[in-house]
Amino acid sequence: MSKAEIDMVTAEFFGSFDNRGGKPADVARIRRLALPGAVIVMTGPRFTAYTVDEFIAPREELLGGGRLVEFAEWETSERTEIAGDIASRFGAYRKAGILDGEPFEGGGTKTIQFVRTPQGWRIAAFSWYDEP
Repeated sequence: MSKAEIDMVTAEFFGSFDNRGGKPADVARIRRLALPGAVIVMTGPRFTAYTVDEFIAPREELLGGGRLVEFAEWETSERTEIAGDIASRFGAYRKAGILDGEPFEGGGTKTIQFVRTPQGWRIAAFSWYDEP
């Protein structure tokens, strides 16, 4: 059951960026999926560490302000290890959309650390690397 729950949280996480078909992205959903003190790190192209709110704010603007439309991200492969109330997921992902009127696509690798809380599995940290 834990793996299925982690799969659902992960799918919800990736779905939070989706604004295809004119629907608004729900990046704020990450506040419900992650612990309030979760650590978020982008390793490339420019190393940046974020709080949950620091991560959400610019993405809400980008995905809701019309610059990035028809956008989605999705996992293409993953491996998840669970030990009691902690889990780690390592996976490849792809993304595509239209940025400033130009179609683009890309991908990379994400790692997500989960903890089981009284409310279910939550993200304690995640990091990603975009392929150049």
